[in-house]
Amino acid sequence: MTPIRVLLADDQALLRSAFRVLVDSEPDMQVVGEAADGAQAVALARSTRADVVLMDIRMPGTDGLTATRTISADPDLAGVRIVMLTTFEVDEYVVQSLRAGASGFLGKGAEPDELLNAIRVAAAGEALLSPVATKGLIATFLAQGGSGDGSDDTEYAERLAALTGREREVLVQVAGGNSNDQIADRLVVSPLTVKTHVNRAMAKLGARDRAQLVVIAYESGLVRPRVE
Repeated sequence: MTPIRVLLADDQALLRSAFRVLVDSEPDMQVVGEAADGAQAVALARSTRADVVLMDIRMPGTDGLTATRTISADPDLAGVRIVMLTTFEVDEYVVQSLRAGASGFLGKGAEPDELLNAIRVAAAGEALLSPVATKGLIATFLAQGGSGDGSDDTEYAERLAALTGREREVLVQVAGGNSNDQIADRLVVSPLTVKTHVNRAMAKLGARDRAQLVVIAYESGLVRPRVE
């Protein structure tokens, strides 16, 4: 099995060293580069052909958000998955990161097993968005001006219209932070069927992964945020 190629992007050398030791201790993954800022991260993503980038949001010079946008916009780097590293699970830049193309986010205080799992989840093309994180994402989305009032319907109307009724149902469930198994239980279908609907929705909406589906669901107004 080819190991997952991991790129570390953080301005703290000590933290990068700790991540390197942890990642390289796993037989199914290896660190292929370290970057101290976003510009280096972009360059190394291109030269190392990394599968997953652990990207700190706040770095001097070119920050992680800008680097994420650059990587996501490069067709040659379409297979690169980015996991944003944040000081808090809900960071003020999380929504922008997901809009920019990140596959999810992880707090820097996460346990080692959580970090390793995040790398595997991202490499598999899934989104790293737990129900708790998704609720926080929605709150952040609201705070940053995402109204969920359908103001972006013009952009998404045609693509949303291409979804089947079941695909819309599944998209609403994904936006609620539910896993495929949870959605399968709610809709009384198999997890494999749910996965098929999710994949078709991503293709029709031009979403890179599950994280992008969540953002699209709220930005399009298909799902309205609830303030509890």
